[in-house]
Amino acid sequence: MSTTTGGSQTDVVVQGIKQLIVDGTLKAGDRLPVEKDLGEALGVSRGPLREGVRALSIMGVLETRQGDGTYVTALDSSLLMAPMGFVVDLQDRSGAHYLHAVRRMLETEAAALAAARISAAAIAAADAILRQTEAELAGGDPNHEALIDNDIAFHRLIAQETGNPVLEALIGALSGRTVRDRLWRSISQTGADEATHGEHRAILTALAEHDPDRARVRMAAHLFAVEDFLHEQPPGETPPADSH
Repeated sequence: MSTTTGGSQTDVVVQGIKQLIVDGTLKAGDRLPVEKDLGEALGVSRGPLREGVRALSIMGVLETRQGDGTYVTALDSSLLMAPMGFVVDLQDRSGAHYLHAVRRMLETEAAALAAARISAAAIAAADAILRQTEAELAGGDPNHEALIDNDIAFHRLIAQETGNPVLEALIGALSGRTVRDRLWRSISQTGADEATHGEHRAILTALAEHDPDRARVRMAAHLFAVEDFLHEQPPGETPPADSH
């Protein structure tokens, strides 16, 4: 069997199983038919069938349980978006500003959505995160990675409070690449940590007041600061390795 033919049959498997899920024949949590029956139904041999199943497993659509067959996953948004995060992480620095621009578009609207529905418990949790940052900054020699961990937790909490799992997953998929740029700024730009903390406080105030317009604007101003930093860096400089 040639590579082209095999590739074509693998695509048939991927599209065929996808269609079974879309039309409701297979649902989240269902076990796939045995290999022989599925291969016959899709009109493919064992090799391409296994390749297609493997591809869908990488995509987070299927999971193979040792000794128990292959199942459709819960089709959770964060799981399905994970491969996109991998692709984003492979982008070189020349496209960093594009990624940050997309992140800004998503997170400004996330802040507005969260402001309209955020709970008192979530506001308290966000305040606790920022208090940890304040304690770190008060020491005079802050751990930059600890600050970034708090930054990630703060933004993740806002995304969760949108009530939109797809938006939350998209924001999460972009975080790996942008974390490296934020850490770079934290280490190399004097006053960046304090400025970021002040911006986070302004965002939280808008959220606590349930003011979507102000939350949107505060988030945009915060994220523009990182974009401005990236535009100011000399060509050839690279951020530190991502430890997350």
